[in-house]
Amino acid sequence: MIRTRAAVLAVAAAATFALVPGSASAQKWYEKAVKKVEGRFTPAEAKPGQTVTFTLTIELNEGYHTYPLFQSDKKAEGMVNVIKFPAPDKLIFVGKPEDSKDVVTKEEPDLEIRELRYCPGTAVYTRKVVVSPKAAAGATTVKLSSFSLNVCDKNNCFPPKTVPVEAAFKVLEGPAVPVEKAFAEEVEKALGTK
Repeated sequence: MIRTRAAVLAVAAAATFALVPGSASAQKWYEKAVKKVEGRFTPAEAKPGQTVTFTLTIELNEGYHTYPLFQSDKKAEGMVNVIKFPAPDKLIFVGKPEDSKDVVTKEEPDLEIRELRYCPGTAVYTRKVVVSPKAAAGATTVKLSSFSLNVCDKNNCFPPKTVPVEAAFKVLEGPAVPVEKAFAEEVEKALGTK
């Protein structure tokens, strides 16, 4: 991904700040800023072929904000969180991820950004998931391939941090149910049947 000027400036500023004597506390930003990062499935169990929802929730302490998955202003495109979903297995991620509903906007004239979207406090991202029609019954743990979290306070943006995220799921017994029409083609492609 090509980094925008804003993202480069943010990383450079954070790196410079980390070199200032007495700023060891700046290197512990994650512990100060983040209350929790949690992945979960709703419902947490389903039959093969059924659709469930994966939710990734980030809760921050007062005074910190994070970013959505997508920015509408091209000049802000580097100020996002990046989720890489796992390859199809027992669960197949389908459709596009949905951004947090708790997005606020502001202008950043110094960076020539007309609309910077950000999430103060809490950000919740979701994506639909189909239980593979070929999945065997039983419990499983699904790990995101990666999740890169960007956090800022009112004065600083900290270097992005890769945060491990996993969620438990149980494939129920029983014959597979038909896959929702909206996701049937994606599932067939993932299974190599199309």
